[in-house]
Amino acid sequence: MTVWLEAGLWGLLAGSALLLGAAAGWWLAIPPAVVAGVMAFGAGVLVSALAFELVDEAERTGGLLATSLGFLVGACAYVVANELLSRRGARHRKRSGPHQPSEHEAKGSGAAIAIGALLDGIPESVVLGLSVLGGGGVGVTVLAAVFISNIPEGLSSAAGMKRAGRSAGYVFGVWAGITLACGGAALLGSLLLDGAPAATIAVITAVAAGGILAMVADTMIPEAFQRTHVLTGLITTVGFLTAFTLQRWG
Repeated sequence: MTVWLEAGLWGLLAGSALLLGAAAGWWLAIPPAVVAGVMAFGAGVLVSALAFELVDEAERTGGLLATSLGFLVGACAYVVANELLSRRGARHRKRSGPHQPSEHEAKGSGAAIAIGALLDGIPESVVLGLSVLGGGGVGVTVLAAVFISNIPEGLSSAAGMKRAGRSAGYVFGVWAGITLACGGAALLGSLLLDGAPAATIAVITAVAAGGILAMVADTMIPEAFQRTHVLTGLITTVGFLTAFTLQRWG
């Protein structure tokens, strides 16, 4: 199997967790506290993967300055894009409660929510695609982190969309499209950067990592804290430790 096709399939697998979560959010009455707890756990897993798999590797191959600049650029790009989408109704796209606006309440909010969900998923998928380029297969910790974090994202968002009066066709159409986009982003990331200098890959990895960390801080942790409150830090710590242990055992 070619490297780029393998990367695309891994990206598709990670993105499929969004559909699983969306199905659970649409058909099952899962307590909001459980959703928040899984989201806090997923946030910890992502932070661990960022620290020990992405940023560390980027610094070793691309240097501290390039990695730092890329990391800041990724975070700034995410924050700016997220703020623009928030103004169009996507601020609460990860929330399961009555926070998401309906199309009647905020015209264009449906498209903004879909684009916002895509914005959250693309950096993760690009990183998965890049992890395959080394020839050692996909980064297991990164894959686990993305998959685990995608389940509560799809679950919470789909429940919120349902409360806002959006149809099943819209909800599952959005998540199916984003799942395919995740696979495409991983595929393209691997295809376009195959053979690129290590420093270039390091900078792009750092940019994606910065965007992911900004996403965790701006959307995942605040949503988790709404329900788990003082337990948020503990659950996030357990997620971090779980991913760190997987990385060391791997």
